[in-house]
Amino acid sequence: MKSKNRSSTIYQIQATVCLITVCLLSIGCGSGNDSNTKSEGPAYDGSKFLAKSDIAGATEVTEARETVKNSDEIIIVGRIGGSLDPWIAGRAAFFIVDRSLKSCIDGTPEGESCSCETPWDYCCATDQLKDAMALVKFVENNGKMVDQDARKIFGIKELQTVTVQGTAERDDAGNLTILATKMFVQ
Repeated sequence: MKSKNRSSTIYQIQATVCLITVCLLSIGCGSGNDSNTKSEGPAYDGSKFLAKSDIAGATEVTEARETVKNSDEIIIVGRIGGSLDPWIAGRAAFFIVDRSLKSCIDGTPEGESCSCETPWDYCCATDQLKDAMALVKFVENNGKMVDQDARKIFGIKELQTVTVQGTAERDDAGNLTILATKMFVQ
């Protein structure tokens, strides 16, 4: 009888260890929600950032990269793009490109057509792209970046032209970021 109780106890211990292991693995691996996924709550109202008409006095991205200093107030215009994925996941942030650059749907600088599934990556103008891009980040009054997807809260997509107002932020490599407070979508 002792042997039967012992094997029953071992079986219960093994079952418990398996159950604990499965629970720990499901916690460690997640349940389909990654750390960038925000819980479904009330929709964020991005309308406070949207201008009803174009913002006058905009500078093209390339010119702004050459002239704007850190902390300058700026109004800049560009097209959403610059890479396969110009969006910052889960944030109200994206890259814009100078309007003088040709995307693949606009043709190449030599006038040749270019067929591409992702024309917003500017694969036909990669040698000029680095100096013609800026990052746009929407920030609240407290300076914290909005932690919602820009596509969802503004209804924007790749290659749309936007005029953005905000404060310039420069890094040591010369990259330009706009801490945006207003945007007009053309």
